[in-house]
Amino acid sequence: MKVSVAIPDSSLMEEPTPLDKSMKISQIARACSIFRVNTIYVYHEADGRDRDRSLLRLILRFLETPQYLRRTLFRKTDDLRFAGSLSPLKIPSHVQTPDPKKVRQGDIRDGVVVFARGQKYVDVGFEQFIPYHGPDEVGKRIIIQFKEEFPNFSVKQIRRDEIKQYWGYEVKESSSLANLLSAWNAPVIFTSRKGKPVSKTQKYFQEIADSEVLVVFGSPKRGVHEILGKTLGNVPRSQILNFFPDQATETVRLEEAILGTLAILNVLSRN
Repeated sequence: MKVSVAIPDSSLMEEPTPLDKSMKISQIARACSIFRVNTIYVYHEADGRDRDRSLLRLILRFLETPQYLRRTLFRKTDDLRFAGSLSPLKIPSHVQTPDPKKVRQGDIRDGVVVFARGQKYVDVGFEQFIPYHGPDEVGKRIIIQFKEEFPNFSVKQIRRDEIKQYWGYEVKESSSLANLLSAWNAPVIFTSRKGKPVSKTQKYFQEIADSEVLVVFGSPKRGVHEILGKTLGNVPRSQILNFFPDQATETVRLEEAILGTLAILNVLSRN
């Protein structure tokens, strides 16, 4: 099972300070990375604020970007002032040798297209740039695979879906949850305390084991029932599930819900 998640742009509305908001985003990024989430969709919700949506998008993308590319791809901004306090993801695309002499043929690495000395190169975090002959524009982040080793580097560009190991999540936005669902042609799981206990749906998980699944989370103030209303029951190939039956707390925070839900899905998809 391949998993993507949908979260509202109102996710940060109850966090009182920029530091609290940044820490929450970091926890979401960590949970999604632990369980190999393909895409994090940020959908607009009635209580969503432009500033929070921008911060959510920025920090999620910043954390997913390898450290050696961040100075090139992100300008200094007040929204990233707490970035040094956030937990690193340490996914395979981040855990790369800084020593070019240790690179081996077949190794994969993220880079960014740059222009120098009259031609395009790819910057992969080494002191030297590597000649680039692809179609992408300067400033574009790409993935390359080494064909030749140090000192005469030669690379080819590859797609993310060509990589066998997990290489990080993408961040996409949608103007509404309804619009996101209308464009989604695969199973959907809505998370809600009003849903069916997940322990009673083993057959469903066997049916979707080889699918790409969208897991939808509500906002701090409005669940998926309130957000979608009567249209909730008309979403094809969907289930409304409760991943925290008999919860003792009044609410389950979004970062807790994501971590717990993905952990349960990780087990169920392997049974």
